[in-house]
Amino acid sequence: LLAYAVKELFPEAQVTIGPVIENGFYYDFSFHRPFTPDDLVALEKRMAELAKKDEPVTRTVMPRDQAVQFFKDQGEHYKAEIIASIPQGEDVSLYTEGKFTDLCRGPHVPSTGKLKVFKLMKLAGAYWRGDSKNEMLQRIYGTAWLKKEDQDAYLHMLEEAEKRDHRRLGRHLDLFHFQDEAPGLVFWHPKGWSIWQTVEQYMRKVYQDEGYHEVKAPQILDRGLWEKSGHWDNYKENMFTTESENRSYALKPMNCPGHVQIFNSGLHSYRELPLRYGEFGQCHRNEPSGALHGLMRVRGFTQDDGHIFCTEDQIQSEVASFDKAVRAVYTDFGFSEVDVKLALRPAKRVGDDAIWDKAEEALRGALRASGQTWEELPGEGAFYGPKIEYHLKDSIGRSWQCGTMQVDFSMPARLGAEYVAEDNARKVPVMLHRAIVGSLERFIGILIENHAGNMPAWLAPTQAVVLNISENSAAYAQQVQQLLKKQGFRVDADLRNEKITYKIREHALQKLPYLLVVGDKERESNTVAVRARGGVDLGVMPLDAFVARLQQDISQKVGPELN
Repeated sequence: LLAYAVKELFPEAQVTIGPVIENGFYYDFSFHRPFTPDDLVALEKRMAELAKKDEPVTRTVMPRDQAVQFFKDQGEHYKAEIIASIPQGEDVSLYTEGKFTDLCRGPHVPSTGKLKVFKLMKLAGAYWRGDSKNEMLQRIYGTAWLKKEDQDAYLHMLEEAEKRDHRRLGRHLDLFHFQDEAPGLVFWHPKGWSIWQTVEQYMRKVYQDEGYHEVKAPQILDRGLWEKSGHWDNYKENMFTTESENRSYALKPMNCPGHVQIFNSGLHSYRELPLRYGEFGQCHRNEPSGALHGLMRVRGFTQDDGHIFCTEDQIQSEVASFDKAVRAVYTDFGFSEVDVKLALRPAKRVGDDAIWDKAEEALRGALRASGQTWEELPGEGAFYGPKIEYHLKDSIGRSWQCGTMQVDFSMPARLGAEYVAEDNARKVPVMLHRAIVGSLERFIGILIENHAGNMPAWLAPTQAVVLNISENSAAYAQQVQQLLKKQGFRVDADLRNEKITYKIREHALQKLPYLLVVGDKERESNTVAVRARGGVDLGVMPLDAFVARLQQDISQKVGPELN
């Protein structure tokens, strides 16, 4: 319907490809001038007019060569090129509505009148067939729904998402920034690094509680190791490389080969298994510049990465233990809805089908034993093994894939990992790759957007600020700040000679959990006037009472809104 409207209003435009995507669709066009927002308005109006005609949508089948000629005769050279790339002898399906015919595998609605709720969303550029050497096309994004109320809810969610954009909040709250001299790499400011450290130290405690040994592997490894591991053949286009003294190296895109080297540094007995290594491993991946997106998609990132060396018999118990731990972590970070998906063998992979059959069934068995339900994703596993994915639903209904558990029968053998079995034979361990938050950068971006910058007290870079009303109470404000800091709280003091209303308004915009106002009365009674985030006046309370409240917020990982 969109392509039909474009051809009606802009007959010289050529249509290329237009697939369905999550929450909508897009279509790419070649046209001699840029489309404008006004063009989108006109196109949407024309789409509605065409839909009202309720024209039937009919399907025909043509031999490939006949279809190529059909589109050439229509002046649609991009369509002709697409069809020409299909093997000879194949038939292709075409769909027609009114005066417009398009190449599509279908199926389609029976008539245009079924299309009632849709909206064109935005314009973007896209290279023909994704190759930067080709022409830049114009991409029109849209969304379509069965019910208007569903579309309204989706558009409202997008408005909320824009308000919560972590890039905007990162600037506003002075957390981090990006700049052209380091594309895809983060400059962390003190407040943002405070959030990072809180997340990292929390995850370090999880490592310890779950029996992991924390390790650290090198950033740069010889190309030969990446060839042995399978990364070079399957992942080299995403790897940064360098040379020194006639040797080729690569920055690690993943931590697993380094952990295998640590395992291989000594001889291990079956009695030591499962052996669990964990690392806050910094990785680099050569992502296309157009794919970079704030903290969500970067070129340099740190994972809470772990690798478990175990026997086949231990897979189920290890996966079950991980499942329990990962859910407890997500609950602490404020995520109550978690979906589980199982990503299966991709086309580009290492290992034969028998190994993949065994690996996939091992994960299915572990999920069954844990009482989980899951969705299967054919073709979306890692090149070395299938993986369980944990998808978190945030406060406005968006889904984020974070944690993974992958079973790998191939890489340990490729890299020579062995242990001494009970019968004194040498056997290759199974390697489980696991992460809970995944990329810390991305997870912090998710946290910022989930909480709209209103971080719970345990994560907030500044948990409270003390504001003096006059010069007479400045010394007392400093005293309160120091007392709270000695108890381990992150507290600032604002002693500027400004009106108290100005200071309250300014710090409220910083989304701090608590503002503590002190004047002569508070100084004389050794109290603080407490304002919680959102302008909630909690009244005057003894300092000990505020300490107890803040400690409760932190221990329960909430607040102050939920306390």
